[in-house]
Amino acid sequence: MNSAAATGTTPMLEVKDLAVNYGAINAVRGVSFAVAPGEIVCLLGANGAGKTTILRTISGLLRTTKGEVWFKGEKISTMPAHTIVQKRLCQVPEGRGIFLNLSVEENLDLGAWVVGKAKDYQEDLNKAFELFPRLKDRRKQNAGTLSGGEQQMLAIARALMSHPEFLLLDEPSMGLAPRVIETIFQVVQDINKRGVTILLVEQNAMQALQVAHRGLVLETGTLKLQGRARELLESDEIRKAYLGEI
Repeated sequence: MNSAAATGTTPMLEVKDLAVNYGAINAVRGVSFAVAPGEIVCLLGANGAGKTTILRTISGLLRTTKGEVWFKGEKISTMPAHTIVQKRLCQVPEGRGIFLNLSVEENLDLGAWVVGKAKDYQEDLNKAFELFPRLKDRRKQNAGTLSGGEQQMLAIARALMSHPEFLLLDEPSMGLAPRVIETIFQVVQDINKRGVTILLVEQNAMQALQVAHRGLVLETGTLKLQGRARELLESDEIRKAYLGEI
């Protein structure tokens, strides 16, 4: 049972019987789940399980073959991506997707296009720099000169400039040093404490389950199991399959 159903809370995000094809390939098959306001939910699974496909479909970058996506009680699975962002649902893509030839501050400016450079723009900028002090020191540098960890920080900070209520994070720890990974996951928790609901795709299952409230396990495009993060961490099946334990 998902958290929203268990508590009677109206879900913020609902994925209903989702199927997504790449030509003749069934990448996602009949996946359903819900995310309640204030949760961190992690999507786990091997490469090719359908995790990124689900995030890209939620954010409007891919179209459903079957099924629906609902956000705050409104069907969004037929909306274009830019409209979905305006509804305060934002994705930080795998690979970061920042503009390497633009400065740190210019990348952050682009993140604010949804809300415009309103009177609180400077306040938003200050909050981003408070969350990621390294970015403040490098605000005039081209993003392409940043380290991998700094680029990931910039990708998250840029998304936060759009005032998201719901954040999709795709592999935020990929390719990063262990110390930087700890920083990124601490920031994920800080963002959540500020009221942002998060759906997290992450290969680092142990780290993801330590910060998440619930976990969803995908296998070859289907939802194999779901449960509270602590329960999944204690599951022998999960520990063997996804945490590398024997």
